[in-house]
Amino acid sequence: MSEAPALTVYFDGSCPLCQREIALYRRLPESARLAWVDVSSGLPPEQLGAGLNCQAAMARFHVRNAQGELFSGAAAFSLMWRQFPGWRWLGWLSAWPPMSWLFEGAYRAFLPLRPWMQRRARRLLGSS
Repeated sequence: MSEAPALTVYFDGSCPLCQREIALYRRLPESARLAWVDVSSGLPPEQLGAGLNCQAAMARFHVRNAQGELFSGAAAFSLMWRQFPGWRWLGWLSAWPPMSWLFEGAYRAFLPLRPWMQRRARRLLGSS
């Protein structure tokens, strides 16, 4: 029986910003312990697991730990960052209240700007 990944990372592969950020993490050696799931392809709900559907996964960043617990937003980034030695400090800082509240507030402020930033990135990068 194979071991569950340390984390399953759900990301929007159709987003040029997300593509670049996820590519940065996937170049790290420790990324091999994580499962990377592009939710932009419209996966069936059973492939996403309990408590997550494609619409929610496209709207907000999610990770699932090896115990099956689902995390989103800044908490999800915090868990992911703790998997990588060079990012671990940021993962622990962003998990510590009151910093966790600030990180989540910043993430929520970013979400309404994301569609505009995606359009700009597509134009600048020449992607469709």
